[in-house]
Amino acid sequence: MEQQIQNILEQDTTKTNKIKQLIQLGLTRKQIAQLVTNGNYGFVQNVYAKMRAQGLLNHLGTIIAVTATFTRRFGVEFEAYNVPMQTLNNALNRAGINCRVEGYNHRDSETSWKIVSDASLSGHDTFELVSPILKGEEGIQELERVCRVLNECGAKVNKSCGTHIHMDAQGMPLQTWKNIYKNYAKIEDVIDAFMPASRRNNYYCKTFRNYTNLEAQIDAARSLDGIASIFGHNRYHKINPVSYSRHNTCEFRQHSGTVEFEKISTWIRFLNNLMDYSASHLISQGTLESLREFNNEEIVNYYKTRTNKFARR
Repeated sequence: MEQQIQNILEQDTTKTNKIKQLIQLGLTRKQIAQLVTNGNYGFVQNVYAKMRAQGLLNHLGTIIAVTATFTRRFGVEFEAYNVPMQTLNNALNRAGINCRVEGYNHRDSETSWKIVSDASLSGHDTFELVSPILKGEEGIQELERVCRVLNECGAKVNKSCGTHIHMDAQGMPLQTWKNIYKNYAKIEDVIDAFMPASRRNNYYCKTFRNYTNLEAQIDAARSLDGIASIFGHNRYHKINPVSYSRHNTCEFRQHSGTVEFEKISTWIRFLNNLMDYSASHLISQGTLESLREFNNEEIVNYYKTRTNKFARR
């Protein structure tokens, strides 16, 4: 933390930019004033006020991670049915999406989507469509094109399907990993409420509620392998505890199967915000409103609508 602060202070940039970065690190206004403005608390207050007016701060005075341009590398695994694999492959390639049909494997690609079989899926013409390593907003745009092709081909999902998201975690500190697990567990009930019942706890995305004193166990872990051992090195959890060893990613497995771009892209941004926030923060409460701590109004309102939809069923 001290080195991060020093790096920010030494930047050739404005005081306002330095203040914004120090807010992201979690420093108090008084600390920031002492570091940046020789104790001029009023200047720091003005920066806070402007950021809040622009919608860049949540109600706790914490910077909203989503305001930054989305640049993280990520990957998506679609599970669906109703389209022969070769038919889908041909349609994606015609749309300019580099794709090929392969045997089932866990190989990562920098350039090509792959279509593989998945024995866990039910329905006719089942398939798993796996993205290459995508990056930031450009990757989101490619994802939209793929969703368009899936819908044009008539791809469908059912309760056996999920959508798995891999978020780049290369070099991520152990404490950030711990915070991600603790934060996800903190709002697990909230997330469950905007997911269908089939994705709240099943064999392929197990709940964290089954673990006694989970937070204490996570705090006691001395390594990523130590965290994985809490979950028996079993990848079938809402967060896959062994994905880093294979892909250098943090894999989130809870989302339901979908070919709807809005659902997938919003979830990806939500997860990116959660990871960024977890670098230096723990979520204060396990409530729907607590999503404001690390998301903008658009994402919060989207999941409020989803929560209300499932509550009426």
